[in-house]
This record gives sequence, C-alpha cells and structure tokens, in this order.
Amino acid sequence: MSSVKISPKYQVVIPRKVRDSMQLKPGQKVQVIPYGNRIELIPERKISEMRGFLKGINTQIEREKDRL
Repeated sequence: MSSVKISPKYQVVIPRKVRDSMQLKPGQKVQVIPYGNRIELIPERKISEMRGFLKGINTQIEREKDRL
C-alpha cells in the first residue's frame, strides 16, 4: 500500500506502480466517489475496452417463485 500527500491545490500523484498496474494514461478521466470514510478513484474506460470483463460471472441466482 502506498500513501500520497495532498498538495496545496488539492492534487495527488498516483504512484507509478498503481498507474502501471491499472494501465492509466495522462489525461485519462477517473470517477471520484466518496464511499464511507474513503475516496475511490475509478478509471473511465471506453465501452469497447469493457468487452468481456464479466466473462465467467455466475448468472445463476435464486429468484422468488412469483418473479419467474
């Protein structure tokens, strides 16, 4: 885990290890979401890049009998 410092302009630098592992590029947009007592940064991706990311997900869920 890495820690970063907030600059006087409220900017942070994402560590290289994280940028490389997440394949982040300069100028790429990220969603900033407050979640409880933390901040989540979620990279925005083109829909074409998202193809197949749910491959292998279990789609078998139990449904209530009146919902079939």
